Amino acid sequence: MNSSASAPERSSASGPLFLGIDTGGTYTDAVLWTEGGGEKGTVLAKAKALTTRHDLAVGISGAVDAVLAKAACDPATIKLVSMSTTLATNALVEGQGGRVALVMIGFGEDDLARDGLKGALGADPVVFCPGGHDVHGNAADLDLAALEAALPELAETVSGFAVCAYFATRNPEHELAARDLIRERSGLPVTASHELSAKLGGPRRALTTLLNARLISMIDRLVAATEGFLEKRGIAAPLMVVRGDGALVSAAFARQRPIETILSGPAASLVGARHMTGLDNAMVSDIGGTTTDVAVLDKGRPRLDPEGATVGGFRTMVEAVAMRTFGLGGDSEVAFQEGVLDPRLVLGPRRLVPLSLAAVTHGATVIRELERQLRAPNAGRMDARFAFRTGIPDRFAAGLGRSEAKLYEAITAIPQPLDLLLSSNAQNATLKRLVARGLVHISGFTPSDAAHVLGRQANWNGEAARLGAELFARKRDGRGQAVADSPEAFCARVLRAVTRWSAEYILETAFAEDGLDGAGTVAHALVQRAVDAYPGIARLAVSLDRPVIGLGASAPLHYAGLAALLGNACIVPEDTDVANALGAVVGQVRVTVEARVSQPKEGLFRLSSDSGIVDFEEEDSAVAAAEAEVRSLAESRATEAGADEVEISVSKEFRVSIVEGQRMFVEAEIVAVASGRPRIAA
Repeated sequence: MNSSASAPERSSASGPLFLGIDTGGTYTDAVLWTEGGGEKGTVLAKAKALTTRHDLAVGISGAVDAVLAKAACDPATIKLVSMSTTLATNALVEGQGGRVALVMIGFGEDDLARDGLKGALGADPVVFCPGGHDVHGNAADLDLAALEAALPELAETVSGFAVCAYFATRNPEHELAARDLIRERSGLPVTASHELSAKLGGPRRALTTLLNARLISMIDRLVAATEGFLEKRGIAAPLMVVRGDGALVSAAFARQRPIETILSGPAASLVGARHMTGLDNAMVSDIGGTTTDVAVLDKGRPRLDPEGATVGGFRTMVEAVAMRTFGLGGDSEVAFQEGVLDPRLVLGPRRLVPLSLAAVTHGATVIRELERQLRAPNAGRMDARFAFRTGIPDRFAAGLGRSEAKLYEAITAIPQPLDLLLSSNAQNATLKRLVARGLVHISGFTPSDAAHVLGRQANWNGEAARLGAELFARKRDGRGQAVADSPEAFCARVLRAVTRWSAEYILETAFAEDGLDGAGTVAHALVQRAVDAYPGIARLAVSLDRPVIGLGASAPLHYAGLAALLGNACIVPEDTDVANALGAVVGQVRVTVEARVSQPKEGLFRLSSDSGIVDFEEEDSAVAAAEAEVRSLAESRATEAGADEVEISVSKEFRVSIVEGQRMFVEAEIVAVASGRPRIAA
């Protein structure tokens, strides 16, 4: 079932048309925009359709067909297509992704314990090989025998490989040797760490590479689905993807570096928020189906995280907006604390398929089972919970254990109630692993269902939502009392909780940006009393120094009460429901390339770059060669990334020491930034 956003007719405008698409966890948005019609251009039409994870082309075609119909335009007039996506972000938050093999060259078992690498690796295989380089790029002996021995089995049980070599940022030759061997023997995608980051810190670089490899098949399916749809509709325009720092890159570029699309959707929303409101300084909070993303606009630009983006608890080396991602959205799991007298309502972080949405396709099954559970004399722990397959091809189920395979076989495309499907707590853990692999969806009660019950939302099945609310409302607290007087009272409590949690997450981000422990500060009793306007003898208040821009289709509902909690205005723009899609088409291509010059010994200056190492006898010659190298690489990569009329800026940073009055060269870092508007179809 598709749901198109109700948008007023916009005036037509001349000039090329730009199509923006945002593929979110729940909805796929589309917007048609032209540069004409004023300083901010003109949104000609916008539309939404449900994201279909098993076949992304269905959701994309639903949104784009709807927006083309609204604008009544010829698809051939579209000269650029640009998309943002929360798929990579959601996958990391929910612990999903393909099974990959990690190849560590020059590292040992102890290195897995650093920077969260072991936790991120989980049960995926790892292969250790001797090799790597020192800080100056000098090689140790490389031995890939362990990798050669493991490849036949790995080629049949993983979806890709991640390769990380010791000091590969100073000399990538061992990563390239392993990459070429894997491609030759398996034909599977390989990510080498030096392709993603020039920063030191092997385990965190390995973590970033591992996550990239996990995401390749997901982003590849998204790009392929989009390209296939555009071709069928006769849209012969370049396809761009928003990166996590808000810049645009070509689809081919994103396919190789999907990790760079984490926070793509939120980054696009920041670009869109700035474009729609004209505000230079603001907090931006974007609530979607799975996550709430909060960031800061300063002087018209989003703040970037110098340490790398953190998503799903993983600190990566990906340069992205300083965005805090929280597991709170319209499709967040609604639950109660267990084992306490007064159970607190808990939202997320897991995304569920709302009962009202599951019932759109399988209404008879879902409603029949909910009514059966209501007839039971007592509330059950698994009430209003269903499982069903996501619909992705069976080959992605490779490598399942015996218990996982058995349970997966029992689950079908039709939602099955968990109280009948699962017979033990052990099976519940098995089910969670299937969900983490992206093979199975869980359906249950969410804020979207609460909105249906209260008449705030009406695009899905309201009967299933109400039955779910009745099941929750009759649950008992520690005293044996019902947790709510009525389904409506329970639903109102859920929506109030979403607004309150949203306020806390925005404050947490603000405190963290001010250098405090964000979560700890928000949890402090004084801050809690200030947010609640507690009428004590000591009156406390907390407020932001800038307004909040509320984004997301449900922002008008959930953010209506934010201003009172945060002490500043909350602005919800007219096109807030398609901010990401709009941000996707108003951005620029930007590519950064780094090189270093070091001095391994007196009189020898070594240039290290993605192309390898080159030695010089003079500092000036090495630095000049480094500048020429990064300029050339930046220009070619920006062109590869889809930029037109590239502009390049180069910065140099020298590390020197003064010994007995003499300048001693230590190291130089040379950085080139190439940028330009994306190339459009002739």
